[in-house]
Amino acid sequence: MTIIQTIIIAIVEGLTEFLPVSSTGHMIITQNLMGVPQGDAFVHAFTFIIQFGAILSVVCLYWKRFFHIDHSPAPAGSNALQKLIHKFRFYWLLFIGVLPAVIIGMLAKKSGLLDWLLDSVWVVAVMLVLGGIFMLFCDKWFNKGNEANQVNERRAFKIGLFQCISVIPGVSRSMATIVGGMTQGLTRKRAAEFSFFLAVPTMAGATLLDLLDLFKEDTSWATGHNIAMLILGCVVAFVVALLAMKWFVNFLTKYGFKAFGVYRIVVGGIIIALMLAGQSLVMVD
Repeated sequence: MTIIQTIIIAIVEGLTEFLPVSSTGHMIITQNLMGVPQGDAFVHAFTFIIQFGAILSVVCLYWKRFFHIDHSPAPAGSNALQKLIHKFRFYWLLFIGVLPAVIIGMLAKKSGLLDWLLDSVWVVAVMLVLGGIFMLFCDKWFNKGNEANQVNERRAFKIGLFQCISVIPGVSRSMATIVGGMTQGLTRKRAAEFSFFLAVPTMAGATLLDLLDLFKEDTSWATGHNIAMLILGCVVAFVVALLAMKWFVNFLTKYGFKAFGVYRIVVGGIIIALMLAGQSLVMVD
């Protein structure tokens, strides 16, 4: 990968990570358009690792909430474990929320399904369209959020189950978890913020596994150039995501998903039409 390819892919990641349009899907499409070789172990890892760079912007923007420890008294009659959970409740809810993704993600990776999905532009295009159609109506179906509803253990786990759907490129982790939160009676804003928080342990785990796999299978990728591209990609994705995140929360709160649904249908439809016409998405060899 060249410096220009790295920067462009990282900008795409930063812009789309928190939008319900599938950042992974957009990166796969961008890589194909620029002729980045698919099926390469480093390219697969790069796709996940720079997502973690974007996710770190959550920690930066919400650092007061992300490092919050509850010092208020635990409910009367709480045992030692319940008191500990009360104190670190924010992290406890993230732990519960991330469990389904850990199990499903590891199974998908070990089976080879994840790598196959990451190489398929067809999967991305079809899921963009299907997800877009769903998003045209999901505001009407689930827009009954109540400000009084908070994230609890049951809601966190169910949102985590929705997150598992995003193992399919083109689905969008952001869309899956936000819709998951809305089905549990959360407002769009609260569901979006928990989606952001849940992304941190999810992508941290995925990044760690990818790095371990890279070093375990073959260390020939670890050239100075590739490591520099990883660092550059993470930095660019972090900066762009930081700028995009606040805008998204405000837009989603005011207008909902419909505009993103239309965008997904248009982009996915164009890609499907091009491939059915026998046109290659690869513009550069």
